[in-house]
Amino acid sequence: MLHTPLLDRISSPEDLRALPRENLGVLAEELRAETIDAVSVTGGHLGAGLGVVELTVALHYVFDTPRDVLIWDVGHQAYPHKILTGRRDRMRTIRRPGGLCGFTQRTESEYDPFGAGHSSTSISAALGFAVARDLEGSRRNVVAVIGDGSMSAGMAYEAMNNAGAMDARLVVVLNDNDMSIAPPVGALSAHLARLVSGETYRGLREKAKRTAKKRLPKSLFETARRVEEFTRGLMTGGTLFEELGFYYVGPIDGHNLDHLLPVLENARDATEGPILVHVVTKKGKGYAPAEASPDKYHGVVTFDVLTGAQSKPKSNAPSYTSVFASSLKAQAAKDEKIVAVTAAMPTGTGLDAFAKEYPSRTFDVGIAEQHAVTFAAGLAAGGFKPFVAIYSTFLQRAYDQIVHDVALQNLPVRFALDRAGYVGADGPTHAGSFDLAYLGCLPNMVVMAPSDEGELARMVATAAAHDSGPIAFRFPRGDGVGVEIPADAEPLPIGKGRIVREGDKIAILSFGTRLAECMKAADDLAARGLSATVADARFAKPLDDDLILRLARDHQVLITVEEGSTGGFGSAVLHLLSAWGALDQGLRIRTLTLPDVFTEHGTQAGMYAEAGLDAAGIVTAALGALESAKLEPARRA
Repeated sequence: MLHTPLLDRISSPEDLRALPRENLGVLAEELRAETIDAVSVTGGHLGAGLGVVELTVALHYVFDTPRDVLIWDVGHQAYPHKILTGRRDRMRTIRRPGGLCGFTQRTESEYDPFGAGHSSTSISAALGFAVARDLEGSRRNVVAVIGDGSMSAGMAYEAMNNAGAMDARLVVVLNDNDMSIAPPVGALSAHLARLVSGETYRGLREKAKRTAKKRLPKSLFETARRVEEFTRGLMTGGTLFEELGFYYVGPIDGHNLDHLLPVLENARDATEGPILVHVVTKKGKGYAPAEASPDKYHGVVTFDVLTGAQSKPKSNAPSYTSVFASSLKAQAAKDEKIVAVTAAMPTGTGLDAFAKEYPSRTFDVGIAEQHAVTFAAGLAAGGFKPFVAIYSTFLQRAYDQIVHDVALQNLPVRFALDRAGYVGADGPTHAGSFDLAYLGCLPNMVVMAPSDEGELARMVATAAAHDSGPIAFRFPRGDGVGVEIPADAEPLPIGKGRIVREGDKIAILSFGTRLAECMKAADDLAARGLSATVADARFAKPLDDDLILRLARDHQVLITVEEGSTGGFGSAVLHLLSAWGALDQGLRIRTLTLPDVFTEHGTQAGMYAEAGLDAAGIVTAALGALESAKLEPARRA
């Protein structure tokens, strides 16, 4: 049982602000212990949250939340924030069905003014809140907290440039937890930060600027202004942010409340202009296993608090991600033109393994999906064979580049879309729901999905061999089904599916890894005296016209099954059947897709069952189609 007497008194930030200042350090330690204990039970994001414990305490102590707007970029570091804002009693439900979201979510709490899951959106949203505040004539503060990794995305700089040009009154806290920007910090840096963020310095600075503007020639005034900013930039490292129009303060120690509190109070009390407060933190702070291995403890399953050992279940099959990585390495060994590109997700996409073997052929471009795609288009135009490995949900951010820079020019960029379909505990922000719809409508694009890990190896080989235009293949989160993976995978013929099981009454056409459930459904139907054909489409574009038209012609019911939204594979099949008149003779067709809603987090199996994409759901669809056709099921012999 945790001993947290101070934290036990906190049910809201208002309670926090009633504490004596000298008690905040102890509260932070209790909050850190509570975060570790909660995540050990549920799994989830750990390292980033531990790194912002003191910062979270300081922000809620200094700012009048929820009246003051506090926006966390991405939101995966907001577990301590959730604990302090009335959700402590539900923390052990986080990322579980019906429980708290693993990110910030507007519908969950008034303390989450803006939902997140993808990075680099906070400053744009904060600027929107700031302008809305000014238009309505209120005086509340607006604060965005953004990590140094998220600052690698162009959107953050677009927002800062806009905020600087508008001279908007908002505060951006740059949480530098990778030491990628800041030099070491200490007492002198903290003193300087407190000094230059204070009202006295800022007031004298503004008076000097006004006097100089009146009395100095324009050229000398500009020179003096730049000298002051540059000098302060040399002391603190913030010249870049000054050029974007932000008043830069820092760097300061993000784990030292004596440093944090006065600087945040100065930022709060500033009356005009955007301010950037640069704090340096350590991922996993206060928990030795997470400090020693920040990548391993970024996202965790349940673990033992004393040892840090994670409770990962053993699987007899490799993950789809690892199969993709090993297959890509096998292809790269045969073709030196193959290169790999990812957007700050080398571990998540398996490209860390590829990079160990081919470091000069691996490119991590940071959180910059738009750049990643156009960079890959340039590589392809230059004669190389780029594989762009990005989660399905993140590739959405680069849609114009896919259309304009890749498909329009018919460049052979290979897209490997990990986390296609439901992703379980990460919920709707990370679900790969829409790629079939947004890629399938593009001219020149080939779209594939494997039914198992063996097929994934063949599709990597297919993509490597396909040099006549863009090609994409999608695969889910999790482990394969345990089939044999070919040692030397051969490319598949483009646009050709396969019959897996022959029947005569019902045809089940699967696209992707629901094939195993389709086979179970066929067994169930057979036990009811209903013979079912099962086919693996392999390709959503181009479709296997001959296979689909044959299924439509020879069966009374046709069911398509996919792990994607409406507007994807099933829609393309319907369009084909309509064009060929195959719907004119009474064929009963059902297209099973993800439902047209944003499905909240849960287990992958539970989410697919609720969507009707498991064996039971497929059987229900088949029986419903038969009943509507008033067909008599064949009786058992």
